[in-house]
Amino acid sequence: MYQASRSCLSVLLALALVLALVTACAPKHPSRAFDDATISTRVRTALLNDPQLGALKIDVISAQGVVTLSGSARSRGEEQRAVELARGVSGVREVRSELRVQ
Repeated sequence: MYQASRSCLSVLLALALVLALVTACAPKHPSRAFDDATISTRVRTALLNDPQLGALKIDVISAQGVVTLSGSARSRGEEQRAVELARGVSGVREVRSELRVQ
């Protein structure tokens, strides 16, 4: 009986060691790039599907949930609409506008 429980304990300790090593070596944010790519795509889709903004050339970049809009808008209202749409996308933490009003 003692030998069996000692053997079981050795197996459990070995498994715990393997789990600790795997956890320590795993990337800290493996899905961040995917999340930012997804966020950028969703923002672009929202902008393209909006009747007021669909024809505008607006570039979208996302880094850690912070979306930067660049390009041009015809009015402040269009710029504000683009920012509003971007803020409404899931995963967006902040929106920065570098849009030029022409």
